[in-house]
Amino acid sequence: MAEEWHAPYERLSRTTITRHQALRSLMEELEAIDWYRQRADDCRDAELTEILLHNMREEMEHASMLLEWLRRADADFAARFDIYLYSEGDVAATEEAVDDAANAKPAAAARAKAAPRFTIGSLKGNG
Repeated sequence: MAEEWHAPYERLSRTTITRHQALRSLMEELEAIDWYRQRADDCRDAELTEILLHNMREEMEHASMLLEWLRRADADFAARFDIYLYSEGDVAATEEAVDDAANAKPAAAARAKAAPRFTIGSLKGNG
């Protein structure tokens, strides 16, 4: 399968090309996981089913390795992994809370900047 580019290859940075290689590989691993799971579900031979499930788990290992590479190579991925991976509770609620917090920061900063500041001097004794 030929590589699929959405912008002229010669205008892409080496970083973008490398990340594309990782993302395409991850997509292929995830697709293989799905295929093996479907085949295992459909299989009527117990021994072959176990082999298919073994192969599926190998693809999961490969996908996990790629995810870890992405985490290490891309700070944006790492930030999202920190929020969502191994989190507790409703994932959608976590996303809403993150959005709410991000939207609140600029408003709070604007309020703080606009608020008059009063000082009473040093609270340390001079003597």
